[in-house]
This record gives sequence, structure tokens and C-alpha cells, in this order.
Amino acid sequence: MPFGDSDQLKRGEPVMAIGNPLGLGFSGSVTLGVISGKDRSIPVDLNNDGQVDWQADVIQTDAAINPGNSGGALVNMAGQLIGINSMKISKSAVEGIGLAIPSNLALPIIEQLETTGEVHRPTIGVSLLDVQTIPAHQQKELLDLPKDVKEGVVVMDVARLSAADKGGLRQYDVIVALDDQEIQSMIDLRKYLYNEKRVGDELQVTVYRNGSKMTLTLTLVDGDQF
Repeated sequence: MPFGDSDQLKRGEPVMAIGNPLGLGFSGSVTLGVISGKDRSIPVDLNNDGQVDWQADVIQTDAAINPGNSGGALVNMAGQLIGINSMKISKSAVEGIGLAIPSNLALPIIEQLETTGEVHRPTIGVSLLDVQTIPAHQQKELLDLPKDVKEGVVVMDVARLSAADKGGLRQYDVIVALDDQEIQSMIDLRKYLYNEKRVGDELQVTVYRNGSKMTLTLTLVDGDQF
């Protein structure tokens, strides 16, 4: 099956989910829906300790996704794979919120697995929030950004002895660029970090701190260390 460009998806675009919900008794099931949302960030607790370890970047669809067809294909009307069915929000008051890994995020991982059998992700060692999600009065009080800076990523916490800690990043720094790549959101940051950088690389991080712009140099480490 050819891969499609998940960055080009539009809300309302029809899609199909293919898989085996509830096992082989329903193998090859196809459900139809639309793209309900793009660039959703869903908190994930990887080790079941009650703490959020990761923000999964996913596509939202109302095509039915159930246990068994997760891992199956989310396909556009051109027959291209644009997502991998991953999870659903399942509560009594919720209906029709299925989630899929975008093909553009999955493809580099597939290529690493095919080449080396392993995946190694570089990490900075911070927790983040998009500037746009922070109310204006809090932006003014906590971040002291210039008036013309409306986008970026706020450092909410820095892990001890991480690349960020050793490189001088601090809480409430606002990241606006990595190397020469403008960063407007957490999605931009992850895409650049995971697609363009490798463990051991140096990374130039441009931030605003207390209204002043500065550039810091970080040496990236393996994400398995944090």
C-alpha cells in the first residue's frame, strides 16, 4: 500500500479504518468516517505509574476503532495509508473519538526498524507547552515575551542532568528555533528533533528568557535515558 502525506489531511476528509476488531471473527472489517481533527496531542502513561510520560501526536477520526483493529490501516479515498489505527477514547459519555498515528511520523520509525532493528530517539529532557495554549495574562507575567512573539514552545520543567539542564535551559524559557528552523509548536519541535537530529548531535536552541533572546548549545542524548 502506498504511503500518503498525512500533513495534507483536511478536517472532514473521508477515511476508512481496516483491521480485525475483536479478533479473527471480524477480520478484515472496514469502517468509514472522516478526519475529525489533526495534530492532537494525547497524554500517554507508558509505564502505568500514574504519570504522563509522553504526548502522542495523533489524527482524530470517527471511523470506528476497536480492540483488534488498532495497528491496522487508516486509508484515504486514494487508497493511500495516511495513519496507523492506534487507540480510542472510551468512556460512557464519549462516542466516535478514534486516534491514529500519522503516516509521516510512522514512516521514519519503520525505516529505522527495517535498517537497524532498533529505534533511538534523541531527547532534550524537558516538558513543554505551546505558547498559544497559555492565557495572555500568564504569558505577560511568566514569559515577558516581546509583543511580536506570538508562537513558540514554553519549557515547563527541566529534567536534572538532561541535555537541557547541562546546556543551560531553564523553566519558562520560550523556544522559538532549533538550529535555523523556526519552531511554532511542540509538533514542529518533535518533527525537527526526531527527523533531523541523532543521538550525540549538537543542537542550537534559540530562546527568549525574561524578554531577551539568546542561543544555547545542547548535546543530545538517547531518549531511553529519561
